[in-house]
This record gives sequence, structure tokens and C-alpha cells, in this order.
Amino acid sequence: MFDAKEKAALLYADRVTRGAAAIRDNTLEELKKHFTEDQIIELTLTICIANFTNRFNDALVLTPDLG
Repeated sequence: MFDAKEKAALLYADRVTRGAAAIRDNTLEELKKHFTEDQIIELTLTICIANFTNRFNDALVLTPDLG
């Protein structure tokens, strides 16, 4: 079971992944209840990097080297 902070982060990650048009004001307001502006910036960057990596690897049919 996820707490409210985790649910807000997961919903935001889903909305960022779907595209900026999917982000609603209430999504950001809920996120701001649990995270600072700097934390939201870092969370957004992390989500975007993960999406970039996944799309890059999928497009080139690459299997990530997990060490």
C-alpha cells in the first residue's frame, strides 16, 4: 500500500511519462504538499532520464548492461 506522498509521486511520474498535456493543476498541487520545489525538479529530471533511456534502448533494440 502506498502512502499519500508515494501516490502523488507515482501519479506525477505517470503524467510526465504520458506528456506535459496530461499534467493537471491538481497533480502539481498534490505533489507540492509533499515535496519542495527542488525535490520536484529532481523528481522530474529522474523521470525524464528514465523515459529517455527506455525509449533510446527500445528504438535501437538494446539490452542494457546491468553490470
